[in-house]
Amino acid sequence: MSRVYCQKCAYPQSACICNSVTRIKAKTDVIVLQHPSEVEHAKNTVKLLCLSLPQTQVVVGETAEDFAELRQALEKSHRAVYLVYPSENSQNAASSSVPNDCTILLIDGTWRKAFKMLQLNPWLLALPALHIEFEGVSQYRIRKAKRSDSLSTLEATAYTLQAIDSSLDINPLFDVFDAMVQHKLNAMPAEVRARYADSSDTIKNNTNINNSVKNKEK
Repeated sequence: MSRVYCQKCAYPQSACICNSVTRIKAKTDVIVLQHPSEVEHAKNTVKLLCLSLPQTQVVVGETAEDFAELRQALEKSHRAVYLVYPSENSQNAASSSVPNDCTILLIDGTWRKAFKMLQLNPWLLALPALHIEFEGVSQYRIRKAKRSDSLSTLEATAYTLQAIDSSLDINPLFDVFDAMVQHKLNAMPAEVRARYADSSDTIKNNTNINNSVKNKEK
């Protein structure tokens, strides 16, 4: 018997998260460069981001050719454009003079895939880069990451938006995010759910309070 999906949130009706969705609007434009392997990933957070922040633009691709049209549009834009990716030259979004009416680009993919996308798109490396200082632990308990400071794309976007515009309420983004995570956990057998809880506790114990977001694990 095939699953029945909610027409609004696109999740199975048994895991519908519509009641947790509150739409917000940011002064900052958000564009996500999504690796093709993330499009159908069940635990991907970009779909959640689009539900709560409808202005989010998602461009799927990997090579420079895939993003050629986007690049042309950005060159014609009157907005300042920033890449959210940590590097030796990246600025702390909270302490920089980044205008809130800018455009931020985020790469949606694992560290390895994101790095490869950067190598295939040197134009991204030419953009001014931002990073965020993050003291805490990701709430993305259902997707394991090699790094304790890894954040989902939704989390990285939310924290960056708030760093640029402190007046923006990002709680609605985390409300829908938490709802999805809880649905996934509830659907797991008890012994599997316990492993994720143990993994989360280990990460918390190993996280250094001075970690800065030099990451974004999708």
